[in-house]
Amino acid sequence: MKKLIFSFCAIGMLAFISCQQKDQWIDLFNGENLDGWEIKGAEESNFFVEDGILVAETKIGLPNTFLATKKHYSDFELEAEFKVNEGMNTGIQYRSAQWDKDTTTSYLNGSLEEGMRDWEAGKVHGYQYEIDPSERAWTGGFYEEGNRGWLVPLTDNEAARSAYKPEDWNHLRILVDGNHFQTWINGVQAVDIHDDNASTGFIALQLHGINREEQVGLRTLWRSVRIKEL
Repeated sequence: MKKLIFSFCAIGMLAFISCQQKDQWIDLFNGENLDGWEIKGAEESNFFVEDGILVAETKIGLPNTFLATKKHYSDFELEAEFKVNEGMNTGIQYRSAQWDKDTTTSYLNGSLEEGMRDWEAGKVHGYQYEIDPSERAWTGGFYEEGNRGWLVPLTDNEAARSAYKPEDWNHLRILVDGNHFQTWINGVQAVDIHDDNASTGFIALQLHGINREEQVGLRTLWRSVRIKEL
């Protein structure tokens, strides 16, 4: 009987600890190194830590690559601060994966033109919080990388389009609960949508490939990247 009571107590304690962990903020970036992360999309990329900041810097010869969490996440709240150079397009992936074979999907591009796209095996795909410092200003928009493309462009959300601060630190928030997705940029809601295409996956920071010398050395800076599982 004592062993049985002990077993029930142990199970209860583990459940309590698990609930506590799910209700706590966890730093995804420790400010010192890239422990807990791995490169996706190529064998190498150009992510590094400088003065406590996670840096993604463009470099000729690199394809579109991602720094991904080794752990997969389903339902969560995520916050981060970022600063991006003008001319740099990037984003943060979530519930993401890699195609296990060559795949063709329907696709809505940045001009909101529909078509079909081919994706090679190994290509990263999944939901993306768009970071767009161009005049279009769709930062916070809902994009599906390596798959359907634009799901919620910010064409009709002037408040969110105006919330982004060029060449300055910005705060993003992502809330994912089941098939309900919400995003914010500097406290202004950008997206509130339901979608059922993916239920879990890694989180990843994007570094776009470049093909022009004037694009070399463009940076995205990240800090205070943290997550709370729901």
